[in-house]
Amino acid sequence: MNDPTLLLLASLAEGDKHGYAMMEDIQRFAHRRLRPGTLYGAITRLEQRGWIAPLGPRGRRQPYTLTSGGRAYLEQQVAGMERILKTAARRLKHA
Repeated sequence: MNDPTLLLLASLAEGDKHGYAMMEDIQRFAHRRLRPGTLYGAITRLEQRGWIAPLGPRGRRQPYTLTSGGRAYLEQQVAGMERILKTAARRLKHA
């Protein structure tokens, strides 16, 4: 999973985070380092789609939360990936 959209939604599914905390979380679970331009571009797109929402600023940091629409989209994508992985695993047994 390399799509910044899915990575950010997966990070926020654990709880509210600001940008740097999302970058660190994604590095830990996906072993992928998002650059600031990629991260904040994805945050902007997710906000525009209504999948994440900003919480009030906390000092210099702006935390975000996953919306119900973002959760539904992430669940849909995860289900699709699970189908693909099950098919691939089944086919590998015959390779």
